[in-house]
Amino acid sequence: MKSNALIYCENEFGKVDGKVANGLVRQSDTYNIIGIIDSTKSGLDAGEYLEGIKNGIPIFESIETALKKLNSVPNSFIYGIAPITSFLNEIHRKIILTAIKSGMNIVNGLPEFFNEDEQFTNAALTYGVTIRDIRKPPKRENLHNFSGRIRDIKTPTVTVMGTDCAVGKRTSALLLVNALKKEGLNVVFITTGQTGLLQGSNYGIAVDVLASGYASGEVENAILQACKTEDPDIIIVEGQGALGHPGFTSSSAIIRGAMPDAIIIQHPPKRKNYCDYPNIPMTTLEEEIKMVEIFSKSKVIAITINHENMSTTEVNDIINTYESKYNLPTTDVLQHGCDKLVKALLMTFPKLKRESALL
Repeated sequence: MKSNALIYCENEFGKVDGKVANGLVRQSDTYNIIGIIDSTKSGLDAGEYLEGIKNGIPIFESIETALKKLNSVPNSFIYGIAPITSFLNEIHRKIILTAIKSGMNIVNGLPEFFNEDEQFTNAALTYGVTIRDIRKPPKRENLHNFSGRIRDIKTPTVTVMGTDCAVGKRTSALLLVNALKKEGLNVVFITTGQTGLLQGSNYGIAVDVLASGYASGEVENAILQACKTEDPDIIIVEGQGALGHPGFTSSSAIIRGAMPDAIIIQHPPKRKNYCDYPNIPMTTLEEEIKMVEIFSKSKVIAITINHENMSTTEVNDIINTYESKYNLPTTDVLQHGCDKLVKALLMTFPKLKRESALL
């Protein structure tokens, strides 16, 4: 059964740094989200604020307000902010301690590990709760070096890359996974970040906290294990960051480990500078496509749009522009669904069409 969970996302819900909370509101196979804490949006419905459709998840002003209005204390308290600064300030430390004292198990997606914090662990012991550090990597002896066995995998492998971090790669990937399942295909999703793990992905690891010598090997191992266990028709791999982004190396490890047969690339047309790096201009979509194709020795087969700060008319106009300019199917999966992506994959991998027709 899913565990009831309250998510802390003060001032960030619906924004870039609130991507953990945003993702869990959209989909979670592990947690039943019963509330969001963000005083700047208190009283609103989380689904309506995020996507214009009510989902019955209320946004509360504070943890105290949430506990008063909810019928029971949630089993879990999820820290749902993913800032570039990985350490908690004193205000947030007090909130975590309040959650512990209220009897909630703590779920942490930061690269600051709460289980290594004496104050948190002592409080957890006192109040009989657990702390789960999602991004804490396995012990060194349990990590995998790249082996090259990925070259023997015959299952089509597709990575969803992007031109920046926090552009919706995971959201597009998961919607594509659901669309392919509706076609009758056996699809496996490989996550590479904390939100995918929180949402319940069975395969993958948070790549950005791994020593560089193991990152590509862990991506490869996740795909090898998925193929061995699930015998999938197709594998969809979540990208991280951007290959052209100077602040992140995860993209290169994911491409090396997955050796994708095709790539879908996500882009926010209105974003001009890198997320969290306002003085560094983004690599253009055209440059990113060229870079990814050279590095991966694969092809970009479709473009997906992040519609931040765009009207519906602007989205439709840019879709037409990109399809004309790049000769690639382009869509905004949140507004238009994944039909174009499914069609592109069936054309790229004809065997998939036969597999789906047999079911």
